[in-house]
Amino acid sequence: MILYLVLFSARYVWESALNLANQRFVRSRRDDPPRWAAEIMDRETYSRSIDYTFTRSRFSLLSDTFGSFFLLAIVLTGTLGTLDALVRRLNVGFATQGVLFYFLIAAGFGLFSLPFSLYRQFVIEEHFGFNRMTWRLFFLDALKGLAVSAALLTPVLYGLFMFMAETGRFWWIYAFCALALFQLVITVIYPSLIAPLFNRFSPLPEGELRDRINALAVKLGFRTRGIYVMDGSRRTKHANAYFTGLGRAKRIVLFDTLINQMEQEEIVSVLAHEIAHEKKKHTIKRLAVNAAASLLAFWILSGLLTYSPFFEAFGFEAPSYHAALVLISFCAGPFVFFLQPLFALWSRKHEYEADRFAVEAVGDTKGLRGALTRLSRNSLANLTPHPWYSFYHYSHPTLGERIAAMQSSHVREETGKAAAGAEPGPAALREAGDEA
Repeated sequence: MILYLVLFSARYVWESALNLANQRFVRSRRDDPPRWAAEIMDRETYSRSIDYTFTRSRFSLLSDTFGSFFLLAIVLTGTLGTLDALVRRLNVGFATQGVLFYFLIAAGFGLFSLPFSLYRQFVIEEHFGFNRMTWRLFFLDALKGLAVSAALLTPVLYGLFMFMAETGRFWWIYAFCALALFQLVITVIYPSLIAPLFNRFSPLPEGELRDRINALAVKLGFRTRGIYVMDGSRRTKHANAYFTGLGRAKRIVLFDTLINQMEQEEIVSVLAHEIAHEKKKHTIKRLAVNAAASLLAFWILSGLLTYSPFFEAFGFEAPSYHAALVLISFCAGPFVFFLQPLFALWSRKHEYEADRFAVEAVGDTKGLRGALTRLSRNSLANLTPHPWYSFYHYSHPTLGERIAAMQSSHVREETGKAAAGAEPGPAALREAGDEA
């Protein structure tokens, strides 16, 4: 318990300090933006982006503080042990007890976070003009999410508890394999069965944009079941694009807001970037790392099941499968938070690689630069985060870093072509001159 409290406090203090440092740093740049930022946003938009960043950061600090105190109250008051004792008195099997315990804990945290979610959506996002969600749609989404979670998690938890009880000392290997297979099935069926429960998907109409996207997919050897437009504008003005699914079930999804906000060459460049994550095996690498982490977690869980002091420290009278599952989820954040910058750094490396791939695929930097610029401007992105804050939190490089990397890479490529006797076009020469 002492170790848990020390690491929990260290994480909270560190992340709060980064948040406050970022707030001060961003506000200090309000009247002194970098020169390149003026090319991205006019002064009024830049000022609004500062306000948006500051408001969200301040609210994040407040919600994280309340969330931390709530979690500590659950842990230190023995609430977990009391709830476990109540569930054990029920005349049901041990697996059903475990499922009930897990869902009661999840419901408690869900109810606690609900007011913060409502404020974020209907106050902050509304104030800055991004919210398009109605209260009815918000709660309808929440109910659908609960139903889907219950339908998926219930058999998973029953299966996990049965593996723990019936398959001996190596249960964690069997459980991991079964869970990995389940996650693979969900990834395949998600685009056609789960996602349509929350959004409408319609095939991209025939026309020049569809032809250009299909041509890009053929050029890059990217097989897809189709290109779909999602009604993201029902909930927000933010834009996005992604591909989902595995194998032949892959599909390209464009937010309708993306189509409305961007030029065709920009949309094509964004999709080239997304396709790059598959072609560069980023998706497979992340799945492999997640699988390794899950296997390690199951192994640790198998050792903790027989370690009574672990359960007693958190108020449980005796070890149990469901208590171990909940406790390891409680401990995961504080015990591994110092690894977060490594994963963020790895993710940013993938983003740089995807940017380079996209530029090479479409032949210039104009489309991707325009898309990233437009996305940043329309979403009031923070152009000048504190370096330590972005190093710790950001899974994507900042806009300035991405543009500089694209410029540098493109200049090197054009310089190489020129040295080999090729004749770069006027646009490439102009960009090379700007970089020089």
